[in-house]
Amino acid sequence: MNADLLQFGRRILAEQPFSILLGTELTAFEPGRAELTLAVRREHQQQHGFVHGGVVSYLADNALTYAGGSALPQQGVVTSEYKINYLRPAIGQTLVARASVQYAGRTQAVCRCDVFAVNQGEEKLCATAQGTIVPLGAAPE
Repeated sequence: MNADLLQFGRRILAEQPFSILLGTELTAFEPGRAELTLAVRREHQQQHGFVHGGVVSYLADNALTYAGGSALPQQGVVTSEYKINYLRPAIGQTLVARASVQYAGRTQAVCRCDVFAVNQGEEKLCATAQGTIVPLGAAPE
């Protein structure tokens, strides 16, 4: 694992107030790959007791952007679009989002992310997403 890239990624995460509010951690970051984790709190849940879809979606989006950003040479990237499929309720103590670059060109990176709910050490896939990451100046206004 590239320790410099991981530290750089953690500095970026520390500048994201929403990520701080949720308690997100960047646990892996290397060229073409990123992993974010989130310790589940009651505030993350919806009325049925599983993690709210917006929290799952946020985690996928952020992981996609980290992975894509690692493959684009420009400073500053954003998500241009993404799609998420919820596969099962996110029930567990932790969420883990693992994203990887599927394709990277000069102006975009297409990435995939799987989000797992970890319950008593057992991971269950709860969502999968795909997104396009672009340099900040290339984002639609």
